[in-house]
Amino acid sequence: MKQILETDRLLLREFSIEDSENFYQLNLNPNVVKYTGDKAFENITEAKNFLVDYKDYEINGFGRWAVIDKFNGEFLGWCGLKYAKEIDETDIGFRFFEKNWNKGFATESAKACLKYGFEKLNLKIIVGRAMAENIASIKVLEKLGLHYEREFDFDEHKGLIYKIENNQAST
Repeated sequence: MKQILETDRLLLREFSIEDSENFYQLNLNPNVVKYTGDKAFENITEAKNFLVDYKDYEINGFGRWAVIDKFNGEFLGWCGLKYAKEIDETDIGFRFFEKNWNKGFATESAKACLKYGFEKLNLKIIVGRAMAENIASIKVLEKLGLHYEREFDFDEHKGLIYKIENNQAST
């Protein structure tokens, strides 16, 4: 498991097959996937297959990363960057167990990911997407310095796209 980033409280590393149970449990909570367009995995095997098939690190050199509590080793959720070749766009995304909400983990990990994207990957623009009803995620995007760009169709829901350019990023 390759470690990518470290913050004051968190380690971000590549996913591994050992994360299957955590992925299964994370998506099992309807509150966690409510605004994502994703559904729960049918079972741990389906979560494991997702991780086996996850090729973003190989294809793009980056992706979503497991977020681990630096002090106790607990899997808190995930955060990271995702490149969409078909629209030539990189987005920031995050998902955490509900018990870890409102503790600053999304902001802390996403801030480190933005810095990595701009400084190590030389990205010019990073976007964030959220359903309009997902106020918590929108607040995180705004705390990170992303600015409202436009609306879009998010699985037949009103979606919002936020954007930050490299010269706007705060370190």
